[in-house]
Amino acid sequence: MARAAVKAKAQQAKTTSTPAKASARRHSGGRRKHAAGGNPNQDLFFMKLRKRAKFVYVLLAVLFAVTFAFLGVGSGQGGGLDQLFQGINIFHSGGNAVSSAQKYISKHPNDPKGFRDLATAYEAKGDTSNAASALQEYTNIKRNDAKAWNELAGLQVTQAQNYLQQYQSASANKQLAAPSQSFLPTGKLGTALGTNQAEQVQASRFDSEVQNLAQRTQLAYSNAVSSYGQVTRITPDDPDAWFQLAQTAQQSGDYTQAVKGYKKYLALNPTSTSKSQIEALIKQLQPAAAASSNQNK
Repeated sequence: MARAAVKAKAQQAKTTSTPAKASARRHSGGRRKHAAGGNPNQDLFFMKLRKRAKFVYVLLAVLFAVTFAFLGVGSGQGGGLDQLFQGINIFHSGGNAVSSAQKYISKHPNDPKGFRDLATAYEAKGDTSNAASALQEYTNIKRNDAKAWNELAGLQVTQAQNYLQQYQSASANKQLAAPSQSFLPTGKLGTALGTNQAEQVQASRFDSEVQNLAQRTQLAYSNAVSSYGQVTRITPDDPDAWFQLAQTAQQSGDYTQAVKGYKKYLALNPTSTSKSQIEALIKQLQPAAAASSNQNK
């Protein structure tokens, strides 16, 4: 009897636990644990993601190929990414632009476009001297291009300022090479004392350089005055052109042209806010202009 009672209790406990386990499985969503302890549904999710990724890769590849075909890459038609990025200067350097312009000029020596492109290419490289030379060739063909003449004059002024800085530096070096010369007395006493030969030899090395730079400075300013003069010839009613001419002439020491330019500017722009200052400047320059005119007679 005791044995029968024990079996009956065991059977009752088994029957009671089965619904509890089933209920637990229902509450857990019926999910089975993965052999490695993970969730098999997660693996399915990543498999789907990889499949979708393959589709995205294929789509990107097709779009990439279509884009290249649209831009003409490899077609030999001069299009493509190089033209797309040409404005930001990734595929074209200043050297390539100069070379291209020079090749164009060799084939079309009478076409001003080649010289215009060459000047622009040199300007992009910061080569003022060659840019001015190319633009001079352009204006020899396009005589009435006021914008080009104005640009050329600006380049020539820049040249003059660069030469002037070099001239000042060379003059200072010459002075440092012979420092005692500044303190020697003049007249018979100075002649009697003589000069320091070592310093004199050292200073003479800078003489030719100083003189050369002085000539280059003057020539560049004179060229700029001439170019601004062309601008005033083409656009005689432009007060700004006359003002630029006057300023450059004053810097170059051509006071006659400076006075003429300032007067013309005020005649075209009588309400200028700088009228009183310019009139005062004209009064200061007139004596030097008159003296220069007398010397030229």
